[in-house]
Amino acid sequence: MQKLNTTLVYILSVVGIICCCIYGLGTISAVVAIIIATQELKKYNTNPEEYSNGIAMKNARIFAIVSLFISFIGLGFTIWLMLNPCEFFDWYIGLFENNPSIPKESIEQLYEAAEKAGCR
Repeated sequence: MQKLNTTLVYILSVVGIICCCIYGLGTISAVVAIIIATQELKKYNTNPEEYSNGIAMKNARIFAIVSLFISFIGLGFTIWLMLNPCEFFDWYIGLFENNPSIPKESIEQLYEAAEKAGCR
């Protein structure tokens, strides 16, 4: 019996989750993982008695779909951040202003960054 290549799908899915907040780049690897998993499942469905790990490939495809959704969340946050930088700075500064364990220098750096972005 042959085995389907679940390892590649899992690796691409994990890369998708890790890279989800880097400008939505995780979306690319998650889509590639879904495409590979779908192709492998087509091979399995045409001749299931030849492959021993069809269920594992179905699970890998589900994991790739979850990775895609997480990457979409990261992509959406990145787009929101680019379209609304001032709202982001207000939210982010608000988190730090009310936390006494954050040094004043860090909060001042956030104010400077907001001014550079044209928000204050």
